[in-house]
Amino acid sequence: MSLYRIKVMNAIAPEGLALFGDRFAVSVGEPDPQGIVVRSSEVRTADFPSLLGVARAGAGVNNITVTEATTQGICVFNTPGANANAVAELVFIMLGICARNIHQGMDFCLGLAGYDEAAIKERVEERKNQFRGFELAGKTLGVLGLGKIGIRVANAGVRHGMRVIGFDPFPSLENIHQLSPEVRLTRSLTELLSNSEILSLHVPLGPKTKGLVNGELIDRLSKGALLVNYARGPVVDNAAVLAALADGKLGWYITDFPSADLVGHPQVICTPHLGASTEESEEQCSSMAVRELKDYLEYGTVSRSVNFPTAESIPAANVHTRLIVINRDIPDMIGFVSHAIGTEGINIISYLNESNGSVGYNIIDLEQGMGGAVLERIRTHPGVIRTRTITYI
Repeated sequence: MSLYRIKVMNAIAPEGLALFGDRFAVSVGEPDPQGIVVRSSEVRTADFPSLLGVARAGAGVNNITVTEATTQGICVFNTPGANANAVAELVFIMLGICARNIHQGMDFCLGLAGYDEAAIKERVEERKNQFRGFELAGKTLGVLGLGKIGIRVANAGVRHGMRVIGFDPFPSLENIHQLSPEVRLTRSLTELLSNSEILSLHVPLGPKTKGLVNGELIDRLSKGALLVNYARGPVVDNAAVLAALADGKLGWYITDFPSADLVGHPQVICTPHLGASTEESEEQCSSMAVRELKDYLEYGTVSRSVNFPTAESIPAANVHTRLIVINRDIPDMIGFVSHAIGTEGINIISYLNESNGSVGYNIIDLEQGMGGAVLERIRTHPGVIRTRTITYI
């Protein structure tokens, strides 16, 4: 049996890659992969003619040509929640650093090197008041985006004694059920902004969110508000932020996305894209991505895909061949596929059909193998995007 070819892009935790097992040939230099595991590198799916699936070890997929992948019948996976704790922890670490002027105080202490004990004590007493900050307790935290990370940030705010307001235009019921009852939900973005002394961003990057935080939005915040961006860099218009810092509309900007116009600004605190950079997060993201891609290649099952519907079904012991049919979500596809198989005298053991409104995904388990003619008949139907077969016996 030939091995599935996997291309690894970026540094992926080896604990996750080990889950592929001996049926997979995994390498960085694979030129014609059937599967790709990626973190931040750009993936143009059209560059890989044999590609079946891409697994992103992380939540955002703006580095992958998802629309193009869908038209090619390539499944794109992500790992929502795997890095949520790491990002939420860092948000509050950075809030504490900013609120208490820790970064400035540490820089001051570094400058004391070379002084004797008496001089250090004297300078500390002289200067310590300039680093006096504020407590998070009692402040109002606005959370824009209530996904896996936003929920954790909101709940952490409650634990810190903050008043927390959350807004998400399309909230997930599963996520909302995990939200502390002390978090006030609002359906009004204006209400969120006007009440937020600290605004933390947790939205994906897409056409509707690129440049979302612009001058008009910042003007609706409380004067002197603290803005936190551990979502995606382009969600924020940097020029608008710098203008707001200059006129006092914003007090601070904390971001995980340094750029030439931000680094060195006295009211901007940058971290070098550390949001998910923990051993635990990287291992969880890697393991989840590998399991998703492995199951898709071996069984055709779909879990946590951003462009295909969820379809989970492990083949029974008597399944000879599993046929996967990916089609545009149009009427009578089930009837067409079933009839095409039936006319060849092939017995269907089970048929699973799922749809997400644009893509139909079919898993058909067969008692025997399929001839090339019937497969070609299905493949060439104008509604079919892609087919493949997986043989078990």
